[in-house]
Amino acid sequence: MVTSMPPATESALLVEVPAAEPAVADRRAELDRAAGWGVPAHITLLYPFVPPARLGADVLAATGEAVAVVAAFELVLATVRWFGDDVVWAAPEEPAPLRLLIARLRARFPQYPPYGGTIADPEPHLTIGHLGSPADRWAAAVK
Repeated sequence: MVTSMPPATESALLVEVPAAEPAVADRRAELDRAAGWGVPAHITLLYPFVPPARLGADVLAATGEAVAVVAAFELVLATVRWFGDDVVWAAPEEPAPLRLLIARLRARFPQYPPYGGTIADPEPHLTIGHLGSPADRWAAAVK
């Protein structure tokens, strides 16, 4: 388990998924660095985001305005998938509302592209694991 907390030099916009915790917490504790930092089960919308020192009422208001047009939706994590052999993740049954949230945030904060601009069209997902051996990640995928 990773327990050292990084300095607060980054922020992210996430959809927390507390209902997934019972199913993924143990695996994430071993296989996902963010879990060791205390980040709950989640789907990332925008990372990296505004540096923590610049997070203020103006940024929070702009974020709220950007996502307010997206209607409430039910999130069902339906399947386990992989990014190559490196990352095992849970896929939402219906990713469209999450994609809309990401698009709205990208439009409002173009200076903070998802994953620093390294991924043109990020797939909404809940990371189960990216650390450990491939066998460790495979075992997490089938539990």
